[in-house]
Amino acid sequence: MQPSQPSPAAGAALFDFVQRHPRLFVLTGAGISTDSGIPGYRDARGQWQRSPPITLQAFLGSHAGRQRYWARSMLGWPLAGQARPNDAHHALVRLGKQGRMTALVTQNVDGLHQRAGSHGVIELHGSLASAICLDCGASHDRAGLQDWLVSRNATLRDVIATPAADGDVHFESPLFAQFQVPDCSHCGGILKPDVVFFGESVPRARVDAARAALAAADAMLVVGSSLMVYSGYRFCVWAGQMGKPVAALNLGTTRADAMLALKVEAGCAPALQALVSRLEQDTAGSR
Repeated sequence: MQPSQPSPAAGAALFDFVQRHPRLFVLTGAGISTDSGIPGYRDARGQWQRSPPITLQAFLGSHAGRQRYWARSMLGWPLAGQARPNDAHHALVRLGKQGRMTALVTQNVDGLHQRAGSHGVIELHGSLASAICLDCGASHDRAGLQDWLVSRNATLRDVIATPAADGDVHFESPLFAQFQVPDCSHCGGILKPDVVFFGESVPRARVDAARAALAAADAMLVVGSSLMVYSGYRFCVWAGQMGKPVAALNLGTTRADAMLALKVEAGCAPALQALVSRLEQDTAGSR
């Protein structure tokens, strides 16, 4: 079993890394939100813990695909919508207030960084908090859509399913064929969660903003990500090309293990809390 608390040596190494590189480009993944009750995608070896999530092609390709997505989303939304930031999210708020980040970039769509108080977060994959009309572009509040979904799909309303990452659940049912899918209240068009599905490209403006922040940083810190998805891994590649060291705080394998200057295998919350407290103490002691 892997440690949750960082060892004294690992904690010291992380502190030293941050002290030597005071302007950090921080990239977070699903592992930072598991302490908030949101399941991750992968296990400690970087393998899927579930069937792969829906692709853009499956969502756009058929009404049945959209029925399956929205039915599972209706069941998974309560957990995602009510999740609260944990100590790791709050520690990054404190790190930001110390002026130690050029950017906080997340692969997550749960909005927990913002709920904790972080500002200017670059959400590579968008946010579950809203849905967008693919026809007219109107934005719809996801919490409001939940009432519509539940009122029109009573046959699934009381189903209890095992939560999965990003507001999904582990559940299949022939009842999906009768599921009523929400449409745009403005034009009747297709509604899609305002997130980047697998098979979809991250908007260029987000990538460019994040890359500019990486160029302005001294180093990169990965928190709670296996980096198996290229949208996050590429920043490690770019960091290497820019001559910037990369450290990772993650339980288990990452795609970038071979290029890391430092790897700390510990829980995100205890490691970040210890790091930030030590940084604050060091700053106070030097005054």
